[in-house]
Amino acid sequence: MATSQPRRRRAAAQKRTASRSGRTILVVLLLILLFIGGAFGWKLYDYRFGTAIVRNGTVQVPTGTSFEQLGRMLVDSGYLRNLKKWNSYARSNRVAGVRAGNYALRKGTSYRAALTTFHYGRQTPVRLTFNNIRTMDRLAGVVSKYIEADSATVLRTLTNPKVIAGAGLTRATFPSLFIPNTYEVYWTMTPEEFVDRMQKEHDRFWNEDRQAKAQKLGYTPEQIATIASIVIEETKFRGEMTQVAGVYINRLKAGMLLQADPTVKFAVGDPTIRRVLHKHLAYDSPYNTYKYNGLPPGPICVPSIAAIDATLDYADPKNAHKYLYFCAKADFSGHHAFARTLPEHNRNAAAYAAELNRRGIR
Repeated sequence: MATSQPRRRRAAAQKRTASRSGRTILVVLLLILLFIGGAFGWKLYDYRFGTAIVRNGTVQVPTGTSFEQLGRMLVDSGYLRNLKKWNSYARSNRVAGVRAGNYALRKGTSYRAALTTFHYGRQTPVRLTFNNIRTMDRLAGVVSKYIEADSATVLRTLTNPKVIAGAGLTRATFPSLFIPNTYEVYWTMTPEEFVDRMQKEHDRFWNEDRQAKAQKLGYTPEQIATIASIVIEETKFRGEMTQVAGVYINRLKAGMLLQADPTVKFAVGDPTIRRVLHKHLAYDSPYNTYKYNGLPPGPICVPSIAAIDATLDYADPKNAHKYLYFCAKADFSGHHAFARTLPEHNRNAAAYAAELNRRGIR
């Protein structure tokens, strides 16, 4: 019996040692698991909420840009905090592609939010604005500043006979399609989509009220736009526009030549001419309203909304007048002197010509 007690004590000690060893191993395993879990948790937290984008700004991602190219672009432009993390998070979430577009970036955006923005193409619209447009190449140049396509590509679309015919217009009347304004569009919008959008905006602009005014005057929207294009080239004063439009409408109804100087400048191809001379008046073009009766084939520029509405306002009887002539005032204020008779007009024109001579404008 004496020898059995030490054995029992040794066995108990061994059990205690084994128990302590097991607890130690368990603690170590728990610590390892906590470390792994913490690291994973931190990585997940950093992915979902950590800062990837370090400054505000806007980037354009061209069509065909790879994920790797985008990452390098963001680093080089100072937007992305850590390219290694960016690529790591992308691989772990199988994000391999990005979509072209215009993207507004905000400081503090997480890797997850930034990645999904580019991956799913969550673009920020741009505000496309155009006005004071004389030619289609000028319009192409302006539009190309807001979309991915370059000006040459836009111009090819704006001069494409199929595109023009699809709008139900001719090359001469095509400028009437465009209503100067500010529009929200996507940077990836194609030139064809731009024309489609302008068609919708044109149709929306020419509502029942404007259509009724045009019909009352006896003209189509394209003809109203043509008159308005001359008006906007004659005066920038909103208060004069309806009067100027009325002069041309009165002359048309009387069967008189329009004799509008802006149409001559358009025909010659030089809008900077300060003094229209006999050599300009003799230029043979259907746009030369000193030679050809009626309206020119189409607008000589893209008229403003103000000019179109001012022209339509002549349909209101309270705006009616009997003026058949006008010319710039001799005070060079930009305003005009209106006349009902040719002798009265000749006196106004002589005064203006004398001031041109005095100032040495030839």
